[in-house]
Amino acid sequence: MAEMGSKGVTAGKFASNMQKKLTRAQEKVLQKLGKADETKDEQFEQCVQNFNKQLNEGTRLQKDLRTYLASVKAMHEASKKLNECLQEVYEPDWPGRDEASKIAENNDLLWMDYHQKLVDQALLTMDTYLGQFPDIKSRIAKRGRKLVDYDSARHHYESLQTAKKKDEAKIAKAEEELVKAQKVFEEMNVDLQEELPSLWNSRVGFYVNTFQSIAGLEENFHREMSKLNQSLNDVLGGLEKQHGSNTFTVKAQPRKKAKLFSRLRRKKPSDGAPAKENKSPSPPPDGSPAATAEARANHEPEPAGAAAPGPALPKSPSQNSLPAVVVETFSAVNGAVEGSGGGARVDLPPGFMFKVQAQHDYAATDTDELQLKAGDVVLVIPFQNPEEQDEGWLMGVKESDWNQHKELDKCQGVFPENFTERVQ
Repeated sequence: MAEMGSKGVTAGKFASNMQKKLTRAQEKVLQKLGKADETKDEQFEQCVQNFNKQLNEGTRLQKDLRTYLASVKAMHEASKKLNECLQEVYEPDWPGRDEASKIAENNDLLWMDYHQKLVDQALLTMDTYLGQFPDIKSRIAKRGRKLVDYDSARHHYESLQTAKKKDEAKIAKAEEELVKAQKVFEEMNVDLQEELPSLWNSRVGFYVNTFQSIAGLEENFHREMSKLNQSLNDVLGGLEKQHGSNTFTVKAQPRKKAKLFSRLRRKKPSDGAPAKENKSPSPPPDGSPAATAEARANHEPEPAGAAAPGPALPKSPSQNSLPAVVVETFSAVNGAVEGSGGGARVDLPPGFMFKVQAQHDYAATDTDELQLKAGDVVLVIPFQNPEEQDEGWLMGVKESDWNQHKELDKCQGVFPENFTERVQ
């Protein structure tokens, strides 16, 4: 019997819920058709709009924060691999091996600490903040349903009161249902009227706290990472001093297309001498400063079987020139992490794109090229005809020349990109 009673209650509740849904649907149809008035609360509707806006902003911030964390983790892994590579190439008899290993270990720990603190102080706070929205969203939807119930009960009561043939018993029951529906609605409405503005105002403190945490953690991370990078630079500097006689020659990217100014400024060949179109500079003596300027292509045809020229790489470990390669490579990486400071801005040439600084001397081998000394700052500008740009070459004007002449025709030229480093 108890089981039968339980089933009867369940069936009765199901029927009651179905009746409520049907009544609400009918009420909404009448309201949309203008046959029944709808209770409006513009202030509450504005609160709902703010709530939805706040939820969307928070959801986007959570997504972007997770993307940021994934990027930190990926950068950590890449940094770890790079340091592992350094450990593998760092030979046992080179000075600073133990220090480099310790720096790599601290680098790994610093990345892990940074990621974990971002999770604890930003992501978990973000999750807690968003965790309150689903319940409130559900209550807003429920309030909407209870408002429809209230309007429906009100219209039913009003229709019975205005009927030609009044049934006092039905009117009394309708009034009772109206009072009940109104009470349920108003209790939910009052609570949300207090909570929604409070939640909306809390967003300011949340955003401040979240972004201050991220900014503070990132500032501390880069400060500590800068110290590690400086230590690694010092270690590599010691390695470079011990093997200072072993240089690594930087070569320019070969130029294959027609040179931009060769048609305009190339000198006429001397009488009886053929014009020089394809040329290859004579290799400078090993170890001389001019070795860094070996940078031209458009080579004259090589005899069959001749070996193609290549960079001056070590022939065997016994030459002890590998340390210079390691120093050059990892110093460049750490220099990029450290960043570079910019001085006061000057009047820039038309089309200015960015600045680069020469890392090596470059001896110009044609009239349309810039002569560079290590440390020269070059203002990069676009080619007037993009088709004339050779791969690996840029157009620019040395900053010192531009400040003096302010005329591109007098001082612009092309230069090999791999002899420079972007600074701005």
